[in-house]
Amino acid sequence: MKKLFETLTNIYKIEDLRVRILNTLGFLLIYRLGSFIVLPGVDSVELQSQSEGAQGIAALLNLFAGGAFSRASIFALGIMPYISASIVMQLLGIAVPALQRLQKDGESGRRKINQWTRILTVAITLAQAPGFVATQIPSSAIIADTWFWRLSTYFILVTGTLFVMWIGEKITDKGLGNGISLIIMIGIIAQLPSAFFFEFDTRLGSGGLVMFLVEIVFLMLVTIATILLIQGTRRVPVNFAKKVVGNKQYGGVRQYIPLKVNAAGVMPIIFAQALMFVPITIAGFSDSDLTTSFAAAFADITGFWYNFVFAVLIIAFTYFYTAITFPPQQIADDLKKNGGFIPGIKPGKRTADFLDNIMSKITLPGSIFLAIVAIMPAFAMIAGVSQSFAYFYGGTSLLIMVGVILDTLQQIESHLLMRHYDGLMKSGKIKGRSSSAFGMAG
Repeated sequence: MKKLFETLTNIYKIEDLRVRILNTLGFLLIYRLGSFIVLPGVDSVELQSQSEGAQGIAALLNLFAGGAFSRASIFALGIMPYISASIVMQLLGIAVPALQRLQKDGESGRRKINQWTRILTVAITLAQAPGFVATQIPSSAIIADTWFWRLSTYFILVTGTLFVMWIGEKITDKGLGNGISLIIMIGIIAQLPSAFFFEFDTRLGSGGLVMFLVEIVFLMLVTIATILLIQGTRRVPVNFAKKVVGNKQYGGVRQYIPLKVNAAGVMPIIFAQALMFVPITIAGFSDSDLTTSFAAAFADITGFWYNFVFAVLIIAFTYFYTAITFPPQQIADDLKKNGGFIPGIKPGKRTADFLDNIMSKITLPGSIFLAIVAIMPAFAMIAGVSQSFAYFYGGTSLLIMVGVILDTLQQIESHLLMRHYDGLMKSGKIKGRSSSAFGMAG
């Protein structure tokens, strides 16, 4: 406990870190307050009385939006349209040569791609807004259903999503961690207390207190497994050639390149989840029996086809995101410039191929385990756990919470280590130095 207070004191002493933490908390507070502001022209009391509780995909959207979806808030659509737009732009970056060139243009290219992503976000939100108003707001809760009200509501929903996107970008620039991921995480955490007490009351009412304790133990085991997945690394040994300058010797030591089993982090699960909303949206434009059955198959989050497609998408996105974020050639070049080499492997292209081969081998089991954890809520619901609480038994919610929290703690760790303070995590010192030695990000 004494060590913890010392670490918190050290965090407060570092002005840049203190300001970043306060900025992050401030922006997140603004987001949470906005999620309780109901759309103008909607009777919140009537909306609550008519609400039957979000189910299936709608419940998942509500979880990501921190309850703003079911409350018909100005932030009801949340950040998911921006996530969808980012997925589309990254996929187009593989197929469109012009986008590939922009990705290689550095900061100027990144700014242009971000601008196009924002424009696409507006288009996606405009497409989702009418569907939200039609399906999530009962007619009895609308005070005056006029064309002006509908147009103004669509405008507010689009503006709300853009404002949330702006908050996320500001957190990334002036705060700690990835702003978009933090916004999703804070929405998920906001739903945890109510889901926990609802499950407790349900089990207590049916005399199943022992079953509730079993659920908690199982939840802890899944959380531990998720932490192991996110933190798991394969250490590749690296030797550095000895250099003698005057009477001093430099190099000649062995270090390690930490290759993460889950190098893609939480992004594959976010990307896959965003794409799972597409079939429902497409099917909503048609009333035929085929599209209705198609929508029903993908709306059932405990069904076989939903979970099978979801798992396949996670595996595919894990490989895709790892391929675009892990630079084996750059690491090999950095090693060569600094006089480092992997024992038994020639520097240069052989080293890059060796690292790429190792990464491919550890990504396969990592992606499969990631997919298994992602579909765990379906098994929990089949076992009798309430839907609101089952989402924390793995799946997107647990992976995002654990991944984002660990990533944020590692950033705080880096700030402390750079100023020669003890970190928050015991092994952070070794990991931080190993990563920075070879120019690896995150």
